[in-house]
Amino acid sequence: MTYICIIAALVLIVILLMIRLIAIRNNLKNAAEELAKTREEGYNRQLQITLNDKALESLATEINKNLDYQKNLKLEEEQSRKQLEQSISDIAHDLRTPLTVIKGNLQLLQGEELSPKGRESLEISSKKAETLKNMVDEFFELSILESDTDKVTLEKIDIVKWLAEFIIENEIFIREKGLEPDIRFPEKSVYIKANPEMLNRVFSNLMTNIFKYAHKCFIVEVIEDNGKCTIKIGNNVKGDDTIDTERIFDRTYRADKARSIGSAGLGLYIAKLLVEKQNGTIDAEMVDDKLIFTIEFNTK
Repeated sequence: MTYICIIAALVLIVILLMIRLIAIRNNLKNAAEELAKTREEGYNRQLQITLNDKALESLATEINKNLDYQKNLKLEEEQSRKQLEQSISDIAHDLRTPLTVIKGNLQLLQGEELSPKGRESLEISSKKAETLKNMVDEFFELSILESDTDKVTLEKIDIVKWLAEFIIENEIFIREKGLEPDIRFPEKSVYIKANPEMLNRVFSNLMTNIFKYAHKCFIVEVIEDNGKCTIKIGNNVKGDDTIDTERIFDRTYRADKARSIGSAGLGLYIAKLLVEKQNGTIDAEMVDDKLIFTIEFNTK
């Protein structure tokens, strides 16, 4: 009888230990799930321990303190980022007015009688003023794009027709650069969901890059497949051009700093932001001696 009681007591203890073990396991599982949600959804969450266990409660307390610390760091980082964006926007805005006055006065001097040396200095000053204006405009546009969280209005656009018109509008610049476009469009219309103004800015920035580095020709191709529209735009590059496609969309990446004078080097970064705001993607790769940008948009 004594043995039976001992065995019964041991069985009860094992059962209680198993129940407690299962409870601890469930609490740890819930804690892991909460941590995953915290990473994905933000730091406005706290771990809750339903088991009366000092060690687990102490662990949960320390984790919650760490979550509060991470939350404060994230808020401070977000605040600093917004302040920086606002500062850039304010500086760019403040620079625009004096730059406009400077450019206006330089244009007035174009009609004046100047010595050859004075004329040369005027031309240099005018080019530098235009360069500075372009840089200020890029910083101003970037600050607006990064701070704007409003949903973009997308329209149904026939991208084949739109690109054909875009190339025609830029024909003068293309001819000035001595480039021969290699156009590969399907015979039918291909519709995408995009914003016309943003689309124009994207391809204007890509064409600016082509005008800088293209050699002899550039390619524009449209491919439709499985609800996606792929647009490839690229150009031959000279053998001595070194282009890092892993960094080409960085904020201030310049393939050749000596030849990038005239902008802040934000063109491709802005293009990437604009494509992503339209629910698209953009990548770059080197294929033989060609730099190819691949853009994908939804067709539905």
